[in-house]
Amino acid sequence: MNLRRLLALVRKEYFQIIRDPSSILIAVVLPVLLIFIFAYAVSMDVNEIRIGIVLEDSSPEAQSLARSFMNTKYFSVSTAHDRRVFERDLMAGHLRGVVVIPQNFAKLLNTDTKGAPLQVITDGSEPNTANFVENYSKGVWQIWLAQRHDTEGINLMVPLRMETRIWYNPEIESRNFLLPGALALIMTLIGTLLTALVISREWERGTMEALLSTSITRGELILGKLIPYFALGMLSLFLSFLSIVFLFSVPFRGSAFLFFGVGAVFLLTALGLGLLISTTARNQFVACQLAFLLAFMPSLMLSGFIFEINSMPAAIRLLCHVIPAKYFISCLQSLFLVGTIPAILLPNVLLMLLMSLVFFILTYRKTRKKIE
Repeated sequence: MNLRRLLALVRKEYFQIIRDPSSILIAVVLPVLLIFIFAYAVSMDVNEIRIGIVLEDSSPEAQSLARSFMNTKYFSVSTAHDRRVFERDLMAGHLRGVVVIPQNFAKLLNTDTKGAPLQVITDGSEPNTANFVENYSKGVWQIWLAQRHDTEGINLMVPLRMETRIWYNPEIESRNFLLPGALALIMTLIGTLLTALVISREWERGTMEALLSTSITRGELILGKLIPYFALGMLSLFLSFLSIVFLFSVPFRGSAFLFFGVGAVFLLTALGLGLLISTTARNQFVACQLAFLLAFMPSLMLSGFIFEINSMPAAIRLLCHVIPAKYFISCLQSLFLVGTIPAILLPNVLLMLLMSLVFFILTYRKTRKKIE
């Protein structure tokens, strides 16, 4: 290892970054753009679900229950006195559910020991939304019964009142866990793309042959490509962090120093995978496709960001353990929503370091100073 040759190669790579706008776009523009997309276009919060309320009973109790549905932010309500009015809208997808308050609702509510029936019809073509309609309707019903008990002194049919306390994300704001998870996807994509395109670009432009004709070693070649893009990736991490915390007000309860330390470790893993891809792909199109196939898609599907890992089949759960983003997301969720928890951070960081070491060893073994 010759420090002078290494510094010369790093300097040459920095000049290449400045001359090539694509690297700046990937490291600076792409992360901010993706964060805005995840913040505004991707949301698991369900508000203003369109439903219909069928008032077959016109009693004050039925009217009061209908107003409870109208006053919640989760529903956008239309009312009618016949369920057939809503059948066409439900079939066309204009409504996601229909709540039927039946005849004799008030009479059954006050006299029947089993309580009054309330029918909820949902659109099963979208199962998640159907579950939301069902659960939110149950919530409105329970709150209405509780308010009726408090204001009128009428005994509840349900003897137990459940009180829920939600820790770490009390508003259940999906943005608070989507953006930290999206940060792992963004750093996976950026880190892998930056280095995957580097060497393949050299082969396409014919400059790799000139580089291989020098006395530079394999280690110097790998480090010379790694160091500039590591600095560029850390800049991307810093800009993403500022956007998430200050633009979108996502709470950050951990240590900023540890955040950037964990991010640096994960960035090494992503850059190592990108370098490994670049040793086999000699054109940028193939390198880009491999980066999406081997890095971004597994991180999206198998990291626990969107789909719960424990609900997957056993074979897929085993495969999830080799996805670096899984461990980074675990660290990010702790640092953003919970705080600095060493029992969570330490094992995940060690596993990411191990993976990055494996990627760099494989890259070193596959890098050859000859034209094949």
